[in-house]
Amino acid sequence: MKITGDWISHPGTQALCRVLEAAGHQALFVGGCVRNALLHVPVSDIDIATDAVPQTVSVLAENAGFRAVPTGIDHGTVTVIADGRAHEVTTFRRDVETDGRHAVVAFSANVAEDAARRDFTMNALYADLRGTLIDPLGGLPDLLARRVRFVGDPAARIAEDYLRILRFFRFTAQHGDPEAGIDAEGLAACAANIAGIETLSRERIGAEMRKLLAAADPARAVAAMAAAGVLAMVLPGADHKGLAPLVHLEADAPPRWQRRLAVLGGQDVAERLRLSRQESSELGRISDEIGSGHGPAGLGFVLGPVLAQDVVLARAALFGADLPRDWQADIARGAATPFPVTAADLMPALQGAVLGARLKELQARWLASDLRLTRDQLLG
Repeated sequence: MKITGDWISHPGTQALCRVLEAAGHQALFVGGCVRNALLHVPVSDIDIATDAVPQTVSVLAENAGFRAVPTGIDHGTVTVIADGRAHEVTTFRRDVETDGRHAVVAFSANVAEDAARRDFTMNALYADLRGTLIDPLGGLPDLLARRVRFVGDPAARIAEDYLRILRFFRFTAQHGDPEAGIDAEGLAACAANIAGIETLSRERIGAEMRKLLAAADPARAVAAMAAAGVLAMVLPGADHKGLAPLVHLEADAPPRWQRRLAVLGGQDVAERLRLSRQESSELGRISDEIGSGHGPAGLGFVLGPVLAQDVVLARAALFGADLPRDWQADIARGAATPFPVTAADLMPALQGAVLGARLKELQARWLASDLRLTRDQLLG
């Protein structure tokens, strides 16, 4: 079997692989680029595995006029910029020692050893510069069936890096067959090793949760996380039940992980997932407005069109309600309508705190009227 795509025929990519091969080394595409090409989804990152050690990769690349950056030299990775494209070139590796977060690796000349240390069988597929597929572990049937399955013993793979628990659910959401069951052996291993999640940094956990919730439909995977006890470990107090209805309601709306996270809820979410200040602010505003009395137009005025859409969808999912009639048009109307009263309308009769309180009161009346009251009606 062969893979094709603009990314594999890119002049810089081909040139880099030929440089390595001309020096007697293997140059094999691996992981996401091969997986995505076989699934006919876009390829973004180009990973190349080789039996050349990092120092050799750097010398060969620079002698060919490419730029080599030692981005992960301790783990055998050199980023090579060839014809404007970045390639992560990593020496074949085998694990020597792991602690669930970091691994001590030894370089290898054997692609099968490199494949054996990868997380899932669908990520242990390789291809040469001509696109010929190399499948050391027989993972192709899993990929074609969209089965997310650990390489070898799931518990052993998880013990090497406990983040693989979250990756199992994320890959299930992104690449698993929605009509098939989740791999039982992998799910059991995740449930048995959830204590290891406590050893992970919150930055790593947050990054995985963002990717998981950004999948087209993460509901099934998140429900499995809850059943395995993983969701409670990551987000205590979170409830997955509103997620499937939300995904159904999002038919005409692009998925947003912030909206889905607001529906999940939980305790200390921003801290547990190390959200940025802006992300935390957005999540808080969505969550606060879910229980407010503002209609779609009022939400459009208060939040703007994006967050207002998040709130309307989240409300319907959590409360089991239909979406309001003409809600999208109402949000647009609210986002485009200015409050008709200004401070100048109340001055000089009112000043300072009294002025601010009066403006707030009038705005509340205006919002309650679905933005229908005019300036004269508010001031009359």
